[in-house]
Amino acid sequence: MAGAVDYAQLRNQTLQQGQDEEAVTVNTRALIDKVLARYSGEWTTLRELIQNAADAQAKKVTIRFETLPSASVPIPTSTDEVEQLKHVFLHHTLRRLVVSNNGQVFNENDWARLKRIAEGNPDETKIGAFGVGFYSVFADCEDPFITSGSESMAFYWKGNSLFTRRGKLPKEQATPDTSFVLDYRNTTSPVPSLKSICQFLSTSLTFIDLESVELWLDEYNVFTLTKKSAQSTSVAIPKGLETTTKEKMMKVTKVDSQTSQIDATWINIVGWTPTMAGKGLNATDGESNNVPSLRTFFSRLAGSGATANNSAAKKAAKEEEATQKAIAEDLMGISQATVFIRVNNIHISTNVSKTFSAELERATKKLPPKTTKIAILTSSYDETAASLSTLTGTAARNAAEIITSLLPRKNGRVFIGFPTAQTTGLLAHISAPSLIPTVERENIDLNARYVRTWNTELLSVAGIACRIAFAGEMGVLRDRAASAMYKSNSQVLNETQMEALIPAATHTLKQFTFQDSTPLPRVAQIIEESFWTCNKNATIEMFSSCGVLPSHEVRIASENLSFVNRIPVIPDALMKEAREFITKLEDLGLISEMTTSDIKKELEKQALTEGQLEEFLKWAAAKIKSNALDAPGIQALLSVTLVTLSAETAESYREGNLLVLRSITAFINSSRISPELPVPSYTMPFKFTKNLNQHEMNSFGWQDLQIVPWLRWLLDQAKVKGSGMDITTQPAFSGQVLAVISKSWDGMSQSSKSTIVELLAVRTVIPTKFGMMVPPSSYFATVKLFDDLPTISGLNSVKEKFLRALGVRKTIEIQVILKRLMASPSKASGGWSHVDLIRYLVGVWQDIPSEDIEQLKKTPLCPAETAEKQATSKNYLVSELFEPKDSLRAIGVPILQWPSQLNVYSNEGKFLKLLGLRGAPTVPEIVNILVKADKSNNSALYEKGLQYFIESHYTNNYASFDFSKLQTPFLPLQNGEAHQLVKPEDCFTNSKAEVLAYPILRNDLHPHAAKFGVQSDPPIADAALRLIRQPPRGRPDARRLFGYMATRLPDINAAVAEKLKASAIVPIPPTRSAEQKGAGMRLVQPTAVFIGTGEEYGDIFDYVDFGVDINIFLSRIGSKPEPTITELAQLLINDAKRTTASLGVERYKNLLYKIHVNMAVLKKDKLLWKNMKNAAFLLGVKERTTENKANANGEDLDEDPSSGISLEYRLKKAEDITIQDDLIAYSLFKQYLIIAPMEDVLEDLYWSLGSPRLSTLIDEEPRFGSRMQDQQAATSLKDLVLERAQLFLHERPDDTIKHDARWLEKNLEVEVTGSISLRRTLRVSGHDESNVEKRTAALSKNGTKLFITKSYDFWQVAEAISGLVLQRPKSQQIMLFETFLITPLLKLRSRGYNVDRILRKRAMEERRAAEAERKRQDESKLKQPQIESDTLPERPRNVRPQPPTVNALEPEAEIEHPPPYQAQTPKQLSMPGAFQDTPLHVPSITKPPSRPETPKGLLSSISRHFGFDQFGAATPQNQIHAQQAQQQGVASTTTGGVSTGGPISSSQELQTLQSAVNSTRAHGSSSVFSRPSTSTLEEAASYCDERPGHDLSYLGTLPTSGVKVYLAATSSATPASASFLRANAQGLEYFATVLLAAASVFPVAKSSVHIFHEDTPSSKSIAFNKQGSLFFNYRYFSQLHLAGMGSDRGRGDAIVYWWTTFCHELAHNLVAEHSSQHGYWTEAFVTKYFGAVSELIVRLGEVTA
Repeated sequence: MAGAVDYAQLRNQTLQQGQDEEAVTVNTRALIDKVLARYSGEWTTLRELIQNAADAQAKKVTIRFETLPSASVPIPTSTDEVEQLKHVFLHHTLRRLVVSNNGQVFNENDWARLKRIAEGNPDETKIGAFGVGFYSVFADCEDPFITSGSESMAFYWKGNSLFTRRGKLPKEQATPDTSFVLDYRNTTSPVPSLKSICQFLSTSLTFIDLESVELWLDEYNVFTLTKKSAQSTSVAIPKGLETTTKEKMMKVTKVDSQTSQIDATWINIVGWTPTMAGKGLNATDGESNNVPSLRTFFSRLAGSGATANNSAAKKAAKEEEATQKAIAEDLMGISQATVFIRVNNIHISTNVSKTFSAELERATKKLPPKTTKIAILTSSYDETAASLSTLTGTAARNAAEIITSLLPRKNGRVFIGFPTAQTTGLLAHISAPSLIPTVERENIDLNARYVRTWNTELLSVAGIACRIAFAGEMGVLRDRAASAMYKSNSQVLNETQMEALIPAATHTLKQFTFQDSTPLPRVAQIIEESFWTCNKNATIEMFSSCGVLPSHEVRIASENLSFVNRIPVIPDALMKEAREFITKLEDLGLISEMTTSDIKKELEKQALTEGQLEEFLKWAAAKIKSNALDAPGIQALLSVTLVTLSAETAESYREGNLLVLRSITAFINSSRISPELPVPSYTMPFKFTKNLNQHEMNSFGWQDLQIVPWLRWLLDQAKVKGSGMDITTQPAFSGQVLAVISKSWDGMSQSSKSTIVELLAVRTVIPTKFGMMVPPSSYFATVKLFDDLPTISGLNSVKEKFLRALGVRKTIEIQVILKRLMASPSKASGGWSHVDLIRYLVGVWQDIPSEDIEQLKKTPLCPAETAEKQATSKNYLVSELFEPKDSLRAIGVPILQWPSQLNVYSNEGKFLKLLGLRGAPTVPEIVNILVKADKSNNSALYEKGLQYFIESHYTNNYASFDFSKLQTPFLPLQNGEAHQLVKPEDCFTNSKAEVLAYPILRNDLHPHAAKFGVQSDPPIADAALRLIRQPPRGRPDARRLFGYMATRLPDINAAVAEKLKASAIVPIPPTRSAEQKGAGMRLVQPTAVFIGTGEEYGDIFDYVDFGVDINIFLSRIGSKPEPTITELAQLLINDAKRTTASLGVERYKNLLYKIHVNMAVLKKDKLLWKNMKNAAFLLGVKERTTENKANANGEDLDEDPSSGISLEYRLKKAEDITIQDDLIAYSLFKQYLIIAPMEDVLEDLYWSLGSPRLSTLIDEEPRFGSRMQDQQAATSLKDLVLERAQLFLHERPDDTIKHDARWLEKNLEVEVTGSISLRRTLRVSGHDESNVEKRTAALSKNGTKLFITKSYDFWQVAEAISGLVLQRPKSQQIMLFETFLITPLLKLRSRGYNVDRILRKRAMEERRAAEAERKRQDESKLKQPQIESDTLPERPRNVRPQPPTVNALEPEAEIEHPPPYQAQTPKQLSMPGAFQDTPLHVPSITKPPSRPETPKGLLSSISRHFGFDQFGAATPQNQIHAQQAQQQGVASTTTGGVSTGGPISSSQELQTLQSAVNSTRAHGSSSVFSRPSTSTLEEAASYCDERPGHDLSYLGTLPTSGVKVYLAATSSATPASASFLRANAQGLEYFATVLLAAASVFPVAKSSVHIFHEDTPSSKSIAFNKQGSLFFNYRYFSQLHLAGMGSDRGRGDAIVYWWTTFCHELAHNLVAEHSSQHGYWTEAFVTKYFGAVSELIVRLGEVTA
């Protein structure tokens, strides 16, 4: 492809080196012709010349057409002026056009601008913009001539160039006018249509300031226009109108309105059409009859509609024919017309940026005006009617075609001085002089960027102007409506007033109904959008039945509701005529239909009449029936409705003449209550509800008037004097009321019946023959035992059932019977026995009222039975006697005397039961019997009483008795004394409760204890209180008391437990030393002791062990198995010295280890953590040297480095202890330091509490000698450091790395210097010691430049670099880095480190060097003479020179000469030991054999992942593995093409690995975990954290895989297993699948694999091994691998990652701690099973494929 051309450079080159410059020439004639081609409008020349006159502030313009006589038609010889005019009109041709105006004469600038095309008028207040308007004269004129004042200018052509010449006019010919003389190029043009010219001229006075326009045809003044304008008046801008446009460019500042009258006078010939006036019309008709036209053809297809249109057209044609005949007869006649218009002038201020102004000036050649205006021309309904009424003359009918073009008809026009072709979209003309048109001035420019923005803003102002004009029109209508309503003293327009105003409203709404505009629809859209959105409030003025109101107050009524006629609604006629406008209001949400809320507001304002109420109820019922209103909606309306009642209705309503529907809750059901009877005031009068059904009235919230409330109201009215509604004194009225109640009695509820009986039974409502009586004193007429009884009368229609319910008696009172019958002389001799009386009463039992039954119950009627079963002389109440049964006689209760055996199921027995005859004594009565028997030493009666209670317990329902309310002692005790009785609540059945001195019930009663209400144990709160008051006095006593309390463990609630926790009840025996000092047993709170043997903390805490049951009880009340971490921390703060003395240093360290493990918990208690920082409880180490033998170089001569050193431990605050992180500095200043024990865990704890690191207390000041000239050593060392640093940092945790390998590569500099010395200064309180040391390597002060001497020590290099890349470098880490620096790469690889990347990189570097050398040689050859180049064969392009091979069997040489690169694979995540930030390269020893294209998918991914191209192929990398293995004497095996060789060389080691696999087990398994034995090995250490396993909670088992899931206690996840498992179901199953796949490699049993979740930020536990159970953290899987489980690559990465983790955790089955032995076995697992996991992933990939 050709290179890109720099055209800018070519242009500059042309300008500098080109030929002579030449001016661009213009063909003026062609230019003008092309410009005029854009001016397609009619009368363009007149438009431009009149516009120029307006710009010159002219008031009058005269247009004169001069003609030439016809060469073929002679001039009439007649002197008739009409004939002369007709001849000119029909036969003359145009010779000249002269347009004159009385405006300002031309100045020099004006004359100059006439000569320049496209310069335009720079005056921003003028309309002219492009400077081409004047040149429209060349459309018909070849040599225009202009005179202005005393000067003139003539135009003439020379070829295609236009020239001008100025001249002075003679004084006698000089005039103040300006005239344009245009001689027609073609003098054969006929006289144009005078009507068309007049129509055009009519628009000239619309918006411009001309006052008069005259049109002359030769000497005939054919048309004159005169405009008279009234004084403009200021118009207030409507409130809430947004006067600023959207882009903030324009703002309406003020508005004024001006009304103008335009008078037109013309001679009739203007409206004359010669062909219509004579036979031409007939000729035309004749032609249409002979030649069929398309219109005729289609009219036949159109049918009847077309026929109707033709009829109208023919009628109009006949009218026009008659008019033309009249005009032809009076051609010189004068016709006149007047038009009234109103123009609203909107004054605008503009605000544009300088950039916008400049761009607009570039487009229009003038700056945008600071102020401008827009005018809106409208004609109100009255003005339009007035205009059409002023037509006079023969041609008046043509006035609509001539002068009324001033008014918009179907669509308004946009005026830019004169009308353009652009319509406005509404019936209003809009004049915007500042609008920028297209060049031909026919349309608005909405294309150019800045012009479009300017015009859009102006059109937006036009929308605001239309809104102001609309508001003005509606304001006039508002005043007229208000005046009409004022005169009629009404708030609503009546029909007559509405008919008078609706035409004006319709005219206004139609005038501002927007349609599409042409040719640009966007114009109308902009104006309309601004029209509707310029108001800040969502409303617009709208005509309604209540006048003109904001639209949000006006409603659209779907029906005529006379009861709310004051709601302003749009009249139906207006809805029909102005439907489009109203639909727009609905679409914009500016008006809404009438709603229930509107009706409610109106009902709140006025009371309804009776007729309106009936209409309202019918309407509401209809709405409910159609589901248009619900019950709450109706209730809302009824709650505010008032009704004014007529005098007749008010009289029957009895509550005045105002009916409040809110108080109405009931209606009359005529089938229940007669409408003639009085009803409460809350009842709707029947006349309003008789046409409504019950469902409708119920929907109103009204209920059927019920008998009970009606009766209550009647009884209340009886208290009112003169009410005439007293049922207690008026028998007839009472009979009516009782008849109504009786009629509904059977259908009443029981509660209603009870209420009625309660109300009437105590009132004299029963008419009797002795007057009004209460029901219980009245008797039915059938009761004739005594003649003087008051029997009922006049209640024939009242049911007997109802009267009996009221209490009207069918029997005589029992006292009367007793008084009259039992004391009767006829019975006095023998008298009635109690048996006779009972039998009589049984006979009339059904008629005995309940009151008499109650009286019998209270009257002593029957005697008791004596010992001889005779009757006692005293009578008893029947309820005081018991049935005659032997079981009752045995316990001594009073028995009813009855001569024969009483059958309790007979009528006599049932009646006696009704009167209260008892069948069994109550529990208190039995208790009294027992107590009396005990006091009287009647043991037989006591035992019988107990026996009767037990035997009759269920029969007599004694179980329902509450013994807690019984305060009488009556129960015997087991070991109690004689007559010692207790209450049931004071004794118990559990004999163990005796240890707390509780009484025990007699043993033989234990089976029946529940019957007596005796509990087995005392209340636990009371028992606890006794234990607190009488605590154990020793260990045996404690066992008894605590043993009983342990049996009550389920009863111990939180309150009891808290009381016991706070009480000293646990006995603690004295220690031997305390006992020797005379101390005795002490009691402590349960929370102060711990359960167990106290092997760990027994020396510092109190421990007890009373056995399993009692220990559980102590745990319940606050004792713990061991102290909490907070308690341990508090102990160390308060008594560290005693604790140290008790535990010793090592055990104290273990205690500090525990503090470290729980730092996160302790830090939450901020006060505790603060006290720990300030407390001296940390062990500090002070190293003291007793003897130090050293040579002259300061080196220790002792073989044992620890000889002569003693460590002294001290308790110090954290700030007084230093963390040793600089071994050299410590060796120099250790006599001044107290350091933390050198253990990672303790150092981390000390640092967290505020101990400083030694490195922060040392100031190092290196000093360097001069720079050496030879820096080769620096370069080599830098490359080595960068290379090995990646290996060194790869397995370091992220939080231990200060800077990574990339940072080191960018920032590390190495320089060889002559000498290096390092001054170290210790700065601690009280010390300022320094030491100077010679070094071979040291970092610069800024820490990024490494200085070395020529003979440098790798240890010092490793020390310097470790300090640069690690947060806290330690000696073992420095030593490891030194090992990396000095160990050959192949040896590192044999130890399991992935160094292939470095080997490939070296090969690539050599390859690049070879390529560079080849290119250099090729370039040198090209410079030599090419003598035989044509004869030499061309070298194939795909042949490369082969790089030299390297002997991979020389490990010592491989650092200097690494193998070259063969290929490069894409960047990807790799196996542990590879680096994801560097491309992996496959090294090559020799040229590999050709092979097929590398497969894609999982297999290819795994191949690249592990560093070889294809499984099963002898790749160069495999060859390197094999060669290295042979070189180092290590056995190697290959599986599937993958080397699995490693350090596993003996069967014993293989057996050890297998034993580690076999040692895995399920968590919670009963099998004992026994760690296999191993031999001692040395290897690098790693780590994992087993802490989460200390506190795991089981969540559940995964349904698919069967793997168990646990949650760590420190996890933030919710402990609810259901929610956690549900939220992570899919991810957990994915994880389980990966783990089981990895486990199958070894294989590990599925039951040994577990999942746990711990997501605290401080946790880094990926996995742990707990006694052979393997746990894997779901948190790491979800963050690292869950997102990639949808791809083969992602699943392969996950399996490799967790398989490696398996290797690490399986090694813990062999070695518990992280050590070199553990690292060795981890690598052994990786090496052993590497091939198997590779094959597994390949198989998975093949299955997926």
